[in-house]
Amino acid sequence: MDATITLDLVLFLFAVASVAGFVDSIAGGGGLISMPALLAAGLSPVQALATNKLQGAAGTLSASVYFISKGAVNLREIRLPIVMTFIGSMMGTLLVQRIDAGVLEQAIPFLLIGIVLYFLFSPRLSCDQSRQLISLPVFAFTVALLIGFYDGFFGPGTGSFFTMAFAGLLGYSITSATAHTKVLNCTSNLASLLFFIIGGHAVWAVGLVMIVGQVIGARLGSYVVLSRGEALIRPMIVCVSLAMTAKLLWSNYGHLLQ
Repeated sequence: MDATITLDLVLFLFAVASVAGFVDSIAGGGGLISMPALLAAGLSPVQALATNKLQGAAGTLSASVYFISKGAVNLREIRLPIVMTFIGSMMGTLLVQRIDAGVLEQAIPFLLIGIVLYFLFSPRLSCDQSRQLISLPVFAFTVALLIGFYDGFFGPGTGSFFTMAFAGLLGYSITSATAHTKVLNCTSNLASLLFFIIGGHAVWAVGLVMIVGQVIGARLGSYVVLSRGEALIRPMIVCVSLAMTAKLLWSNYGHLLQ
């Protein structure tokens, strides 16, 4: 790590983590805010990925605990999706260390555009539950496993993917889908983080500063989810997905315009 830990850097990273935790607990995509900040602070790409998982896991854990304590999530009911998400993320994290993730990176902006269109035009996403299309075990062995794998392998948009799947396939209300998303997102973060820690890539001095901000931001965002629900979650997911799409498209194809 080339960065020097100064008071200004500590305050900057704390503020960034607070905003990222708030946004991530509502709509996902907090990494869009925290990753550039970590790279700007002087971390290598691998260190930034590992440290982002460290502080992101704290944020999703804080949000998950809040939702569980408020009765929005029953862990016993979703224990199978939790297990399959963990396995998927573990597999993705192991695989990404062996192959180039560039092909997947090229495809993600277009998947995010699909999410935006779905959230804008689908009548299924509301404050009320709708018809369930697949069973929870099928969801666990397909959707949870695949999205967990994706989060361990690459990551951007994981929260949006989970929320869309809970709402569109299991018929959850948008508020309930967001609450359950945080639990599975926390699971995939912890699984991925475990292997980054084993590899010695996490920068703990930076990560611990950002954890404090993440916990505060995530707790505030979780409160907003339960109090505002559909009025805020839907536009936030659309805005965050569009922002991630623009960033990834610019990273992949911006050189063609220069």
